Amino acid sequence: MIKTHLDILLADDDTDDCIFFTAAVDELKLSHLLTVVHDGEQLMQMLSKDLGNDGFAPLPDVLFLDLNMPRKNGRECLQEIKSSEHLKALPVIMFSTSFEQEVVNLLYKNGAQYFIRKPADFSQFKKIIQQTLLLMAKKNISQPNRENFVLTVQNSVAV
Repeated sequence: MIKTHLDILLADDDTDDCIFFTAAVDELKLSHLLTVVHDGEQLMQMLSKDLGNDGFAPLPDVLFLDLNMPRKNGRECLQEIKSSEHLKALPVIMFSTSFEQEVVNLLYKNGAQYFIRKPADFSQFKKIIQQTLLLMAKKNISQPNRENFVLTVQNSVAV
């Protein structure tokens, strides 16, 4: 079953990357709501808002979380999200321009859905973001095998 609408949360402090991400999402023929925060503390405050009958705000369908952000980095946010009873089911796509195998292994171990190394080329960035969102729209939210955890344009997800 394909979701016809996605609520997407983007946590990234890089203004250019936020613009590229927004452009990539807007080109998709998929109904969506994109919310952007610019640091880890802002992200965690948003996710922990006390609203609604169950005491929490509704969660987005997917979170794209930059690894290197000010105030609270992506690793810290991921750990906090996955240790929270309310937040742990949220699919988290980690992404960064850097690629350190030890860090990627830790992100996998801590429950991130996927890791995307941000391509420098906008067309490649757009392609990998769009393919990942289409995968999320198909509700394929279980963590893959370790070999399929890192997404690149070359090994992009089959949708």
